[in-house]
Amino acid sequence: MLTAEATATKDNTPLEQIRVIPVTNRHLRRAFIRLPYLTYSNDPMWVPPLLLERQNHLSQRNPYFAHARTKFWLAYQNQTAVGRISAQIDKLHLERYQDLTGFFGMIEAKDNAKIFEPLFTAAETWLRNQGMRHIRGPFNLSINEECGLLINGFEYPPMVMMGHAPQYYASQVESLGYRKIKDTFAYHIDATFPSPQIMKLITARTAERITVRPLQRANFKRDISILQDIFNDAWSDNWGYIPFTKAEFSHLAQNLKYLVADNLVQIAEVDGVPSAMIVVFPNVNEAIHDLNGRLFPFGWIKLLWRLKATYPKTARIPLMGVRKRYQRSLLGTALAFMVIDAVREPGLKRGIQEVELSWILEDNHGMRSILDSLGGTPYKQYRIYQKEL
Repeated sequence: MLTAEATATKDNTPLEQIRVIPVTNRHLRRAFIRLPYLTYSNDPMWVPPLLLERQNHLSQRNPYFAHARTKFWLAYQNQTAVGRISAQIDKLHLERYQDLTGFFGMIEAKDNAKIFEPLFTAAETWLRNQGMRHIRGPFNLSINEECGLLINGFEYPPMVMMGHAPQYYASQVESLGYRKIKDTFAYHIDATFPSPQIMKLITARTAERITVRPLQRANFKRDISILQDIFNDAWSDNWGYIPFTKAEFSHLAQNLKYLVADNLVQIAEVDGVPSAMIVVFPNVNEAIHDLNGRLFPFGWIKLLWRLKATYPKTARIPLMGVRKRYQRSLLGTALAFMVIDAVREPGLKRGIQEVELSWILEDNHGMRSILDSLGGTPYKQYRIYQKEL
């Protein structure tokens, strides 16, 4: 058990000795899941996640755990939980990169170094004892889920499946010796953007070879397999890339099946071969922001009503990709333009007014150039940190 000596919080309230303990039972797991309610109690931008969804995320039903080892800790001041952290070792990452890198995530804590320090010490010690030589994060839990620490754009609420953080997190993490290894951006686009002339010219020159179609519900499994194949190919050279396993993508597909209309998923084919794809998620955070994480007894009624009768006005594009063979080519640019344009009209018909594309690597200059041409603005910035162990 790790401890930290008594000190004082920012408001000079005495802070008793901090105990950091591993999460080993259902009671502690419940406290771990509810810890963010302490951190964000005075943050009007925070959206409480559905507690049931968070429980599923940390349960063995999450296929991530089939290829990862994890450990979770809580920091206590007397009998009150005041911080949390996780550490992860991903077999797929180690097999691909051979770099002895482990990960941290799920970090939440009050603004006090005496809480942050023992939490990170617990994660670092466990990873070091498991043979890791580097620690990177935050990842909640995978690079294919929530990742990066918000460092710019605190004045906006988080979109669905995106993280949020208080402004003091970055300075607390950096004070422990963590340094930037990569930044990512979330881009904002007005759904009514006018098609730029360059987009019209490029798509006109390639139109004979490209066809774009929506997801076909009657062939759902086939199309999900196509989406996974395109994504894993398109992203395979990206920094930090880890492939979606079949089980993980099938897990994600359940959200597609129940939350996403068929025409908000588009597949582009070149000469009849699936070569690009895009998925638009309605921003469910709009519908759950005042449910306080609870679906029962009446939260589920509000959620269903809001998703059906008052469709979200915002949406997020979490998945988009163009096969490697077409990247950095005229045809690849046309594919990106055409799948974006294909989801725009059905989105507008549902009342979607604003879209977030996230996340985009800071050095993905091709995609950033396309988004710039469409009037996109990088309105949020997330940072991934690393430290030697």
